[in-house]
Amino acid sequence: MKPWYLIAIGLGAYALALIVTAPATLVDAGLQRASDGQLRLAEAQGTVWSGSGQIEIRDASGQSGVAKSVTWRFLPETLLRGHLVCEVELDRSAKPFPVTVSLSRIHLADADISLPATVLGLAVPKLAPLDLTGDVLIRVPRMSVARDGTLDGTATVQWRDAASTLSPISPLGNYEVRLDGDGRTVHAYLRTIEGTLRLEGQGSWTLGSNPAFLAMADVPPEHQQDLTPLLRLIAVERGEGRFELQLD
Repeated sequence: MKPWYLIAIGLGAYALALIVTAPATLVDAGLQRASDGQLRLAEAQGTVWSGSGQIEIRDASGQSGVAKSVTWRFLPETLLRGHLVCEVELDRSAKPFPVTVSLSRIHLADADISLPATVLGLAVPKLAPLDLTGDVLIRVPRMSVARDGTLDGTATVQWRDAASTLSPISPLGNYEVRLDGDGRTVHAYLRTIEGTLRLEGQGSWTLGSNPAFLAMADVPPEHQQDLTPLLRLIAVERGEGRFELQLD
């Protein structure tokens, strides 16, 4: 066997070993770079291919946020099908869900993600002053993101036992946002499942532009004295017990 061929094999094996044993801390670097510091992986252990840590969602300043334990494991045998599957588990008691990576897109399916309502203030800074409480459940039956940023699929975000530490009424209700992606545009629809405060709204986000969302809040007469000061912090009063909230 020629020396150059042996050298090539050796270099290839060395490169493969580096890839397989790459530390999980590289995931943190990638998340931080892709999200401008709003997603981080703390306490990373293991390798890029199989590891664990604390996934953190932070505000724009990076000073506050929420964290969830996460474990992941890539399945190398799936490469034989032309893609790579990673099993992800958020919280040790949660059901793992698959993330499929191919050359053209990332696909997420059958994912249930539970987060504290604090995350709403991180995602939408306008809501942060309300100090929101309750539980947020994100359900993703199917969702895929292409390399060009286009998105296809559906998801729902439920806010259960919704409340604010600034309000004497708790809970305010249960609410749901449905997300429908059809390529370059994602449509969002807000509805009230049940509750004292009635919320309805809709909006959209088109690739390359800012999101636009308009919601209306209706407060019954018997609760206007308690809820009006709260809603005036983030919304415009359009009539007795009716408020308009614009998010963009």
